[in-house]
Amino acid sequence: MDLVIQPGMTYYQIARLFNIPLQQLIEANPYTDPNALRVGQVIKVPNYIKEEYWIQPGDTLWKISQEYSLPLERILATNPVNSYQLRIGDLLNIPKRIYDNILTFNEPYTSDRLEEDLFKLVNLFPFLTLREIGQSVMNKPIYEVTIGEGDRHIHINGSFHANESITTSVIMRFLHDYLLSLSSNEPIRGIDMQNFYNSITLSLVPMVNPDGVDLLNKGLPEDAEFQDLVLEINQGSTNFNNWKANIRGVDLNNQYPANWEIESNRKRQQPAPRDYPGPSPLSEPEAITMAELVKNNDFERVLALHTQGKVIYWGYEGLEPPESQTIVSEYSRMSGYTPIRYVDSHNGYKDWFIQEYRRPGFTVELGRGTNPLPFEQFDEIYEETLGVFLVNLNV
Repeated sequence: MDLVIQPGMTYYQIARLFNIPLQQLIEANPYTDPNALRVGQVIKVPNYIKEEYWIQPGDTLWKISQEYSLPLERILATNPVNSYQLRIGDLLNIPKRIYDNILTFNEPYTSDRLEEDLFKLVNLFPFLTLREIGQSVMNKPIYEVTIGEGDRHIHINGSFHANESITTSVIMRFLHDYLLSLSSNEPIRGIDMQNFYNSITLSLVPMVNPDGVDLLNKGLPEDAEFQDLVLEINQGSTNFNNWKANIRGVDLNNQYPANWEIESNRKRQQPAPRDYPGPSPLSEPEAITMAELVKNNDFERVLALHTQGKVIYWGYEGLEPPESQTIVSEYSRMSGYTPIRYVDSHNGYKDWFIQEYRRPGFTVELGRGTNPLPFEQFDEIYEETLGVFLVNLNV
């Protein structure tokens, strides 16, 4: 919500008046000097929207404040008007705290809808940071959203694989519920999310593979060159349910330099809907983007969400640190998923992270069935995964 600064206003006064943490207010206005507010300046107040109200006969500001159960001072702060000169038909902006659901989760995401929802959340909760960290083969943006101010930096991503886009919905639902919890001061499963916010800086990339996700959830691309390419790779079929790869037929989770040569020799040797590691490690822009994200940030752990199997892979070649076992035990306890330390597999994102940084990395396989999992499983999968997200506060 935009707020016009009136004489005497300070950040501390505004935070107290709107019952929001001072630091959130400051972070919502990164280009404003909190010690040099000017009358007439516009700042963002997170967690609020404006509801329009037209003055009726007999109205007073006090009466309106009682009807909306709001402090009179909050209405005055939002409307620089003279309370003695109200006229019938004048417009007032009523500051309304956000308690209700903002987004809907009744169908799989496309890249366009993801972008729309991310922009909506950032507009309502401007202490979020949204940035484009790279682009796909088809030049679609790959977004990272960060939230929190803690010293612990944790990264979570989804939709490395095209037919696993339910993971994008899980990440977005958690972000949505997290923000509503901060706005309403209501805990999630008994956890104070303001404490989560103060302790953890969370990095989220909801959709690593926008081209592949759109191929499944929207159909053939409009670009004739890519239409011909994917039809050739898919042997003429327009059924893309088995498609895991990016639009060029490269499996993005087989792109990382962690014994890449082993997988390259035993997996597909040319572009395919799945299991082609590419011509070389990090040949694809999406894989490069995710590698650069790690290199430029001090993540203490990473979680890559995939489907399916209800298992959590957590080791690689004995390079994982001892605390990984403690962490995965808690993930398992909260989700009911089975921890698996080693499998005969290489060159995945978490493999590379463990190898390069000797820090905890996890591949969490959500749900059970055949990919793409039916969206009817979403609510169940979300509740299972929510425990994994929340337990990061304590381990």
